[in-house]
Amino acid sequence: MAEEQDPEIEKEPAERTTQPDRDEDEFLPRRELLDQIDEAIEAEDGAALNALLEPMHAADIADIIERLHGAERRAFLQLYSGEIDGEILSEIDEAIRDEVVEMLPREVLAEAVREMDSDDVVDLLEDLDEPEREEILAALDDSDRAAVQQSLAYPEYSAGRLMQSEVVTAPEHWTVGESIDFLRAEDWLPEQFYHIILIDPRWHPVGYVTLGRLLASRREVALRDLVEDSFRTISAYAEEGDVAYAFNQYHLISAPVVDADDRLVGVITIDDAMSVLDEEHEEDILRLAGVGEDSAITDTVVETLRQRLPWLMVNLITAIVASLVIAIFEGTIQKVVALAVLMPIVASMGGNAGTQTLTVAVRALATKSLTGSNVWRVVRREAIVGVLNGLAFALVMGVVAWVWFDGVSLAAVIGIAMIVNLAIAALAGILIPLALEKAGADPALASGTFVTTVTDVVGFFAFLGLASAVLL
Repeated sequence: MAEEQDPEIEKEPAERTTQPDRDEDEFLPRRELLDQIDEAIEAEDGAALNALLEPMHAADIADIIERLHGAERRAFLQLYSGEIDGEILSEIDEAIRDEVVEMLPREVLAEAVREMDSDDVVDLLEDLDEPEREEILAALDDSDRAAVQQSLAYPEYSAGRLMQSEVVTAPEHWTVGESIDFLRAEDWLPEQFYHIILIDPRWHPVGYVTLGRLLASRREVALRDLVEDSFRTISAYAEEGDVAYAFNQYHLISAPVVDADDRLVGVITIDDAMSVLDEEHEEDILRLAGVGEDSAITDTVVETLRQRLPWLMVNLITAIVASLVIAIFEGTIQKVVALAVLMPIVASMGGNAGTQTLTVAVRALATKSLTGSNVWRVVRREAIVGVLNGLAFALVMGVVAWVWFDGVSLAAVIGIAMIVNLAIAALAGILIPLALEKAGADPALASGTFVTTVTDVVGFFAFLGLASAVLL
């Protein structure tokens, strides 16, 4: 008879391997916590609100401020304004940050700004009116004010606006020991930095050393022997989109920024570069949808209406153009009613195919992966894909039309129209954004309207024109 095993022994492996259930929204505040925060705001209980928010990360507190509206946000800031610091202020979305700044007591705002890095102060000031900007600048120390004003002097959306002036540097002839002694003696160092930038006597950056290699090396080792191969400088006048591309392309953690004379003026870190990349992706998505690049979940009804109405008007005009094409073949439709049933299918398939190609093209242009060296290969690929898709769906719709309306000629018409429209849609999806970029326009902003118009007009012309020639 088999010996019975202890049940506790049987359970032990399962207990070791079982993973706790993870909430898919584990990084978001719990619903109960949000309800408690709402209750504290309604009760005007500042102490309870402070106790609830005290253990939370600054980014989570910023999210809570963003989700509140109007009177709720004002009441929240009145109760919690004394705890708003530079870290929270820098995390608040730009769409409502101006509103929050106006609500904060001046002394709280001044103290919060003094805690912020220079790049965060510049980001805050960019969207403020001149009186508010001067008020915040006045709250800064002389050196910090000069650094912020220097960054603001560079063009908007440039690396000079993105950089922070707090830079850790060392002469190129220093050793590891001299650098460590310097770092330990200074109290002005940034809270976070990744490299020590080596400079020559004319303040030109010549390399950088990671903190990891610095701490892992002996004191007598020269810094120039530890420089990283990834070192590259960025012009203060470079567009911030190009900066984000360089960080992503070359896996940079930080990069020194130089002026027109190649002298060091600041440093850009990966968090700022990735913020730019994220903003550009968001703008492209919003522009492709025609809802405006400044759209936000916190917008009011009037703001949302103002952003969307113009693009809906443009779509209405293009729809009228497509309807005019249909009107040309009004007699054909009256004689063959089946055309009215099948006509939307051709246009819809073309629109979806064009949108697929358009999305890939706009993304490739934004990431600089679609260039002059490979453009015609990509165009050729999309054309072939469009034709093959057209053949596949021509076969499907040919069978459907044949069975549905018992007509071989009608099946042939819709099959040929499907091939023509999907091929044209694929070409339009790639060539229109390329042409717009060549003309200096934003492909993400205007391509969708043009592609939709082309696919509708071509689809209706192909289908109804063929029907007029074959069926009548």
